[in-house]
Amino acid sequence: MPERLHVEVDGRRLDISNLDKVLYPQAGFTKGEVLDYYTRIAPTLLPYLRDRPLTRTRYPNGVEGAGFFEKNAPAATPEWVRTVRLPVPGSAKNRENIDFIVAEELATMVWLANLAALELHTPQWRVDAGGHALDPDQMVVDLDPGPPAGLPECYAVALLLRERLAVDGLSGCAKTSGKKGMQLVVPLPGDESADDISGYAKAVADELARAHPGLIVSKMAKQLRPGKVFIDWSQNNAFKTTVAPYSLRAGAVPTVSAPLTWAEVEAGELTATDLTPSVVLERVETLGDLLECGE
Repeated sequence: MPERLHVEVDGRRLDISNLDKVLYPQAGFTKGEVLDYYTRIAPTLLPYLRDRPLTRTRYPNGVEGAGFFEKNAPAATPEWVRTVRLPVPGSAKNRENIDFIVAEELATMVWLANLAALELHTPQWRVDAGGHALDPDQMVVDLDPGPPAGLPECYAVALLLRERLAVDGLSGCAKTSGKKGMQLVVPLPGDESADDISGYAKAVADELARAHPGLIVSKMAKQLRPGKVFIDWSQNNAFKTTVAPYSLRAGAVPTVSAPLTWAEVEAGELTATDLTPSVVLERVETLGDLLECGE
């Protein structure tokens, strides 16, 4: 296979390269397979990226090499890729503003995959047509198990959270993180601030931690977490991001942050490694977008 190919995607011309380069050595999963996955999942994934500034985790030398977070649009960003300039207080590089990429079309997905941007992370808010940040349109509650706890314990906490949120008239969908934990994604009307939503999520986490002290912790101190599930309410901070649904994860083998049915959460049998790119593509084909219907 040629090292570099010239392709056209929806009228956009791109160069893609090194398709046979192995990015997940333990699985033999190549850059070409990463491109194939993101191309095929794009119709389902793009609605969750649209209008959201994107943070990428890139692994140009594969998952066993050095990866790095990338927020700013790289110098060679094509002119047709949408970018928005946003403030980043507390930037490690002392930048007041960053030009974020916003992925809105298939060609952008192909371009990002070619850069080995394996993981895609987004905030809980979108930008308007002028690139100005809006109030959050979702609440995300992250469930992070402290070993030896794992996904089974997360499933139990997710069910408790579903019951508690229903008291306040809220409902959401569950997804794996693609690694050891999971998240609940709760749609919101977009008329409350990130501070208000974060405060509400913390209050719920504190309440559940008091009711189930042997299973749940709501404080961030790592020494409190072994054997319990940390309900990370802070994911709703305006400057934090969460792995996007259908994003790949950079583990030993390729897994996906995959939406689940509540029946699957109740059964508690699926593991992160069950939800590979091929399995998730098949699930979308047969079950549709579970994050959209929540059933």
